[in-house]
Amino acid sequence: MLEQQQLFILLLRVAVAASFASILVRFGGFQRMLMREERTLVQRIKLSLWFSAGYGTSVATRVLTRNYQAVDLGLEGSLVSGMVGGYVSGLLSGILISIPAMINGELMSMPVFAAVGVLGGVLRDLAPEKEDLWRFSPFFDLSAVYRLLRQRPDLRRSIYQIACLGAVIFAELLRFSVARLFGAKPVMVFALEQTWGQPSTLTVLAICASTLYAVALPLRIWNNIRNERKLEAQQLRLNEARLQALTSQINPHFLFNTLNSVSSLIRTNPEQARNVVYKLSSILRRLLRQTDNFAPLREEMLFIDNYMAIETVRFGEKLRFVKDMESDTLDRLVPSMLLQPIIENSIRHGLSSKVDGGMIRVRSRLSDGRLHLLVEDDGIGIPESRLATLFERGIGVSNVNERLKVLFGNDYRMWIDSKPGEGTRTGFELPLSGSAAAGQRALSTAS
Repeated sequence: MLEQQQLFILLLRVAVAASFASILVRFGGFQRMLMREERTLVQRIKLSLWFSAGYGTSVATRVLTRNYQAVDLGLEGSLVSGMVGGYVSGLLSGILISIPAMINGELMSMPVFAAVGVLGGVLRDLAPEKEDLWRFSPFFDLSAVYRLLRQRPDLRRSIYQIACLGAVIFAELLRFSVARLFGAKPVMVFALEQTWGQPSTLTVLAICASTLYAVALPLRIWNNIRNERKLEAQQLRLNEARLQALTSQINPHFLFNTLNSVSSLIRTNPEQARNVVYKLSSILRRLLRQTDNFAPLREEMLFIDNYMAIETVRFGEKLRFVKDMESDTLDRLVPSMLLQPIIENSIRHGLSSKVDGGMIRVRSRLSDGRLHLLVEDDGIGIPESRLATLFERGIGVSNVNERLKVLFGNDYRMWIDSKPGEGTRTGFELPLSGSAAAGQRALSTAS
């Protein structure tokens, strides 16, 4: 049985390895390096510097204190650097990590660490797929053996996982063999087996097991971070795709009705027909060129002016449009195509069936650090039974609400108030442009 002190040292090695991995991954530069599968030579050198700074510190701590044997993770750091970054990173990390030991007179440390770093690069190149490297586990996987024997399609992956396990054990035994070959005095390379006298077979196996965990745990920790970042990026790309789809929606009835109006005006009023075509082309150009999810309110209102100019041609004097916009709101960022679906609903469902027509008014103001927008009409209103399910069943309303939810989370408010026979009011309470710009930057980063 292992002595309690030796067992404590081995467990502490694993804990130190997990701590080093957690500390390194907190740096944004290191995270960005982990997310890359293909790296330039300069990027490989930078990655090796990250590993050297972390794991080289562990070797220096052991050399300076001469007591904390469990802190020394030079071999493990060299191997992990090669597995993550390839030959260049593994070789350079092995050389740099060994410098404190070389200064201490452990002259075989550099050749051993450099060789182990290159071994890590070999493991990286042998991986059937790059993700297989990150799946390496210190646990003996019985399912891998089953797949090796029964399921031929997984043969290469199963062999690779077993090869990784054998390579880590080989690296530890290589260090132990070099340490024994050159004797204990002077110490040419640090090895726990050497400091513990004549270790038993059980002791050697326990040390190899701790080395396995010290290599595999950082890979697991970093892989979890990589998966989280990938999921975040995928979610942002999904949000971007949803926004693109929702923003680009324009009711085909509007296009058909506009073209019908143009065809009628061509004979009776060619000049007005030309103006309508010009307004329609401005609308379509805006939709086709739109790349940002946010735009100044001033631009949104220009878009609404073109839209309402076309609708006024269709409905004549029955349709009136009034703007009541405070000047300090016009440069604030708002989600693109925010108001058009609401105004379209007001015309189609509130005013089109009203004999004497009606009015649509748009208001804007700033209050309590928020932007308030209000679209109101004096149409026929919405029945109470339909109003209760409007956010779920109303296509225009639900699309707008979904976009706001994607862009702002819970930091917004949208409400609808309607009375049959009196009209409908739709209000928005949005964060100011700083929050909007932050949301836009996040979505731009993902795309």
